[in-house]
Amino acid sequence: MKILNIELRKMEGLAMIVVTNTIKVKKGHGEEVAERFEKTKGIEQSAGFVRMEVMLTEGLADYDELKVSTTWETKASFEDWVNSDSFRQAHAHKGNKQADGGKEKDAEGERIMLGSQLTTHRILVSRDAAAIS
Repeated sequence: MKILNIELRKMEGLAMIVVTNTIKVKKGHGEEVAERFEKTKGIEQSAGFVRMEVMLTEGLADYDELKVSTTWETKASFEDWVNSDSFRQAHAHKGNKQADGGKEKDAEGERIMLGSQLTTHRILVSRDAAAIS
């Protein structure tokens, strides 16, 4: 039934999307940065928001990598959130900042955040786990 629902949404031009922010972080700081996502910042009340997952990539030697994926009912729902006060407040970046334009630094004065890339994906197929009796 889930696949049928996706087909109906596609015909109506309402494909669900997943937006993934891949964040490159100084080695050893991935879990610390991920903790920031534990506290709710209002995204849960956004119209069209389905879920958020924060994942830490395993096996990287030179840096830590987080993938923050949010699922939305429509691309318009995501765009509405990006243009909201809730989004601006969530991305106000409070914390351990020093000079250098407010970039976050570790105890040695080195930048923690090394870069990020945003990608958007249309959901074409989705399956849920089968019920176990």
